[in-house]
Amino acid sequence: MKLLSMKKNGQLNLGVKVEQGIVNINEALRHVKGEVGTSVMEILRGGEKALADLQVYINSLPLSEQPPYIVPEEEVEWGACVPKPNKIICVGLNYRKHADETNAPYPEVPILFNKFNNTLTGHQCDIAVPKVTNKLDYEVELAVVIGKNAKNVRKDEALNYVAGYCTANDLSARDLQFLTPQWLLGKTCDDFSPLGPYLVTADEVGDPNQLALKTFVNGEIRQDSHTSDMIFYVDEIVSYISKHMTLTPGDIILTGTPEGVALGLPENEQVYIKPSDEVTVEVEKLGALTNRFVAEK
Repeated sequence: MKLLSMKKNGQLNLGVKVEQGIVNINEALRHVKGEVGTSVMEILRGGEKALADLQVYINSLPLSEQPPYIVPEEEVEWGACVPKPNKIICVGLNYRKHADETNAPYPEVPILFNKFNNTLTGHQCDIAVPKVTNKLDYEVELAVVIGKNAKNVRKDEALNYVAGYCTANDLSARDLQFLTPQWLLGKTCDDFSPLGPYLVTADEVGDPNQLALKTFVNGEIRQDSHTSDMIFYVDEIVSYISKHMTLTPGDIILTGTPEGVALGLPENEQVYIKPSDEVTVEVEKLGALTNRFVAEK
């Protein structure tokens, strides 16, 4: 199943992608009664039963005659597909070729840092380039979304705690990131973590370390890699983090970016994001996430 958050009248509604378009669940419940969650976060907190109930409800809807609760995808106003996580945990230097291009040694354990909810935004949303940076970089990433409480889980069981996956762009202001040994400042400006378009449930994805990733800037391909190049695979990351803190439903893990970022090029060839640029990041099976960049007011 493909879930999303769609904006309407200042609220985030639960959407589900079907062949005919996007079902606005909140609107559908006005026409067809049911007992289902009405937000992505409610579904995630409800676990496997909430997802199963939602699928049964979708199957019960008459969809063939374009009912009023079906929205064409091009008319959706998108929010972050996971809008209110308890935690956003990121893994740095987690691709071999990315470490190589930045002349960094391969880490012996996952390098963790965090982001905050102010960084979340959605597909097709404009993002302001902060005035405080001249080196805004793109980073396509596979985002892992936790589906149930995970503490001290074994590696061989870790993927059972994953609800699904989504495409993310871990935007990074490189001049801010390296002002100090802590990366946080360059990672946490407003809207620096677009997510979406969809949260795709784990059953539709299969092995998360067998997915292609790409980034396009104004239609030009910049990153073209594969999650198999990760140093620490998704199961190992989830297990490792769970040994240090309890992961809860809706928590997001950004698993690192592959080679091809502007930072990895020779200094005279580095081309960073500027106002008027359009950036699309794409992960196989999860969809393409596009944002336009504008000048900060």
